[in-house]
Amino acid sequence: MKKNDKKLDNALRIALTDVCESLKQSHQGFEWLTHLVNYADFPRSLTIVCVFDTNQHLNDADKASLLKVLKSELAAIKVQVKDIAKQVRFDSEENCRLQHGGKWNKRLG
Repeated sequence: MKKNDKKLDNALRIALTDVCESLKQSHQGFEWLTHLVNYADFPRSLTIVCVFDTNQHLNDADKASLLKVLKSELAAIKVQVKDIAKQVRFDSEENCRLQHGGKWNKRLG
């Protein structure tokens, strides 16, 4: 990883951690988020995965407000994405348990 990529990854990690903590308070059932990225094709390759505890909470979530918060936080660290909705996936712990035996590394890989 290049030096600039490391700086960017650190900034992303910090920004997304802040968003995660905020979303835990404001969205029922929100558990965690992570990001996947290939810095050779950044920011197009950036994918953010938002995870809820159950499918019910996932279905009930105000996804538009989550996308707005994420886009704003990315803009604050000067990461511009064309269509945030295409770069964010929503999932649940329930789906991972049912489809991948709770193994997130398989599910995300």
